[in-house]
Amino acid sequence: MRTLLVWMAGSLGLALGVPLAMANGWNMPVGVTDVSREIHSLHMTIFWICVIIGVVVFGVMFYSLFRFRRSKGAKSAHFHENTTVEVIWTAVPLLILVGMAVPATATLKKMYDASDAELDVMIIGQQWRWRYEYLGEDVAFTSNLGTPRDQIRGAEARGEHYLLEVDEPLVLPINRKVRFLMTSDDVIHSWWVPELAVKQDTIPGFVNENWVRINEPGIYRGQCAELCGMDHGFMPVVVHAMEEEDFDAWLAERKEAAEQEAMGVDREWELAELMERGEGVYGSICASCHQAEGQGSPPAFPALAGNQRLIDDLEWHLDTVINGVSGTAMPAFRSTLNPVEIAAVVTWTRNAWGNDTGEAVQPADVAERLAQ
Repeated sequence: MRTLLVWMAGSLGLALGVPLAMANGWNMPVGVTDVSREIHSLHMTIFWICVIIGVVVFGVMFYSLFRFRRSKGAKSAHFHENTTVEVIWTAVPLLILVGMAVPATATLKKMYDASDAELDVMIIGQQWRWRYEYLGEDVAFTSNLGTPRDQIRGAEARGEHYLLEVDEPLVLPINRKVRFLMTSDDVIHSWWVPELAVKQDTIPGFVNENWVRINEPGIYRGQCAELCGMDHGFMPVVVHAMEEEDFDAWLAERKEAAEQEAMGVDREWELAELMERGEGVYGSICASCHQAEGQGSPPAFPALAGNQRLIDDLEWHLDTVINGVSGTAMPAFRSTLNPVEIAAVVTWTRNAWGNDTGEAVQPADVAERLAQ
C-alpha cells in the first residue's frame, strides 16, 4: 500500500507542477493567434488524457504487484481467451484514439487553410539569413543576425536577446490573414516562431505554404529549426506585429524608400558614399563568412584582405558577387542585394584593409550587368 501511495503522490505532484512548468517556459507557449491557442488547448487535452491513462495503468500495475505478491502466498491464475476482456481492451483504446483524432483533424484543417489571405509574403531561406518579399508591393529586404560579433566572440557581455535579434524584422499587421510562401536558395531551412504556431521547412526548388493571423501587437522571436550549415545558430527570426494603421504607414514608407533606391542607381556616387554604405552591407551579409577584418576562414572562405586577384581583376570580383561560384559556399547575390548594395560592398572590399585600389564601382554598371 505504501508503494501505491507514493505513486499517487507523485502523480498529484505532476499535476500540480504543470502550471509551474508553463510559467517557467517548459511547456509550449499559448501564442498570439487563434490557431496557436487551439493547438495549445489540444496539446493540454491530450496531455491530461495521457496523464489519466498513466495513472490508471501504472496504478493498477503497482497495486497488483503489491497486493498479489508471492511473499503473501498469491497463486497465479491460469486462463486465456477471455472474449469480454479482449473486447474491452480493444474498444476502449479505439474510442480514446477517435476522441483525440477528431479535434486534432479539425485543428490541422485550419492550420493548412491559407485561402483568402489579405497579404502574401515570400520567405526565402539563405545561408545564413532570411529574405522577405511582400508580393505585389515592391518591398523586399534581407533580415540578418543583429547580435554584435563581439558578443559572439565573448569580447563583451551578451545582450538580452542574444542570437535572437536582427537588423530588419519581418513586419506584419495584426487582424489580417497573411499567407507565407516559403522556399530556399541553397539548403533546407526551417522558419519557426513558437508564439505564432508557425514552423515550416523552406526547401530548394519547392514552395511551401503557411499562414498567420496575429491578434496582438508585439515582437515575436524564433529561429531556423533545421540544421543548415556552419552559421545555423546565427539565423534568428524576428516578427514585429503592428496595428493595421501603423503597418500601412510602414509599408508606404518602405515603398517610397525602394523607389528612391531605384532612382539612386542612375546617379554618380562618390567613393566615400559607397564606402559608408558598403561597410554596413559587408557587416550584415559578408562578415559571417569572410570575417570582420576580411581575413576569411580558408579554405572554404578565402581572405579578402590582401587578395591579389580581387585587387587586380574587377570583372572577376563583380561576377563572383553577382553570380556566385558553383561548387563552393559562395552564393549568388543577384537576387539578394540591389545594384546599389552590390556596388557599395564591392567598392568597400576593394578599398578596405589596405587593398586601396581607389576604384568606385557605380550602381548603374551593376544594374547593366544584372540585366544581361
